[in-house]
Amino acid sequence: MLDALSTRLQTIFDRLGGRGRLTEENVQEALREVRLALLEADVNFKVVKTFIDRVKARAVGQDVLASLTPGHQVVKVVHDELTALLGGSGHKLAPASHPPTVIMLIGLQGSGKTTTAAKLARMYRTQGQHPLLAAADTYRPAAQDQLRTLGEGLGIPVIGAAGQSPLAICREAREAAATRGLTPLILDTAGRLHIDEAMLEELRAIRREVAPHHVLLVLDAMTGQDAVTVADRFNQAVGIDAVALTKLDGDSRGGAALSVRHVTGRPIAFVGTGEKTDALEPFHPDRLAARILGMGDVLSLVEKAQATVDQEKAEELVRKLREDAFTLEDFREQLKQVRQLGPLDQILGMLPFGKMLKGAPKDLADESADLGRFDAIIASMTPGERRHPEVINGSRRQRIARGSGTSVQDVNRLLKQYAQLKKMMKQFKGMEGKLPRMKNLPGFPTLRG
Repeated sequence: MLDALSTRLQTIFDRLGGRGRLTEENVQEALREVRLALLEADVNFKVVKTFIDRVKARAVGQDVLASLTPGHQVVKVVHDELTALLGGSGHKLAPASHPPTVIMLIGLQGSGKTTTAAKLARMYRTQGQHPLLAAADTYRPAAQDQLRTLGEGLGIPVIGAAGQSPLAICREAREAAATRGLTPLILDTAGRLHIDEAMLEELRAIRREVAPHHVLLVLDAMTGQDAVTVADRFNQAVGIDAVALTKLDGDSRGGAALSVRHVTGRPIAFVGTGEKTDALEPFHPDRLAARILGMGDVLSLVEKAQATVDQEKAEELVRKLREDAFTLEDFREQLKQVRQLGPLDQILGMLPFGKMLKGAPKDLADESADLGRFDAIIASMTPGERRHPEVINGSRRQRIARGSGTSVQDVNRLLKQYAQLKKMMKQFKGMEGKLPRMKNLPGFPTLRG
């Protein structure tokens, strides 16, 4: 998502930051390149014009041109204006004062509504709530079966049977949610390949009769400018409260993300970053703006780690490190938790200047493959070998390599990395008394008991 735009902007600002003194002329020259970069990213041309005008008004001011670090000041101005363009602050769906909270999903066929409904339900369940899904898409073949399958996999109930009208399904679901004390109720409504009046009237009827607290428009970011047109049409015909952008992990140029808030006046609430039901994130404008400008998104990475890492296992790992009892079984557990964080290129994209490390996709692919290979190698060892890897001699290495479908060189590389990790941890433990205590950091286990 937005990688091409991010690379272009960083190149422009690196060049700008290298100048000892900025003038109005070279700032305007840089902004012309920013304008072209935004247009190439498929950002709406009216949005680009407004954005450039706002940046220009601030960037050529005396506070910037007279600054000791004018290049950095321009980047800050662009960051602030990008954040404002994307909505300023995150948007949360407030719960209803009298449950159930009803969330109605609308959008075109193929935008990802059904998957987004399941992702939302999973997100709310992880927050301790008890969601209910309504399969009100009676037109797309197997749409109800798809939602029912997703619901069963998540342990979330689904209302809706073949032969019922969408409005009847939504009514029944609302009654069931109120009776069973389930909230939120998520309505997966029907879409079409194109907007037509029959679909819009059906959606308006559901909105009148069921009175959802939030109408969430699901948009496919891959459609670029068309997504903004669709959003504007739905907003005028039905009325929307917020947007969920899907497929931002694909090859989209990102124009929809930068345009939809300005065109519709409605905030982006969620972004989908993959096919799995855990690949839905709350949208944070300031964080995306920072990632576009190469500043990283450490907060999102920390949140992802906190949601993925098992705190009890982390504490147990610290105890083993303290007692020098860290085995290959523990190493395998750490590899598993790293893989759960997501693809390495996504993780690097959240680090400041991580894009410089993403310049060699082959290396990243090799590293990702190594995680899988290492897991297979450790799985091919006996319990005794995992606990005491020093017993692994040449013949054992050949047996482990055959059993894991890898090479002896792969086995050697794993054992070398494990040994280096143990050595590093032993050095860290030796420095423990000299380091400041970090136990006040949330979720950070210390090496002291």
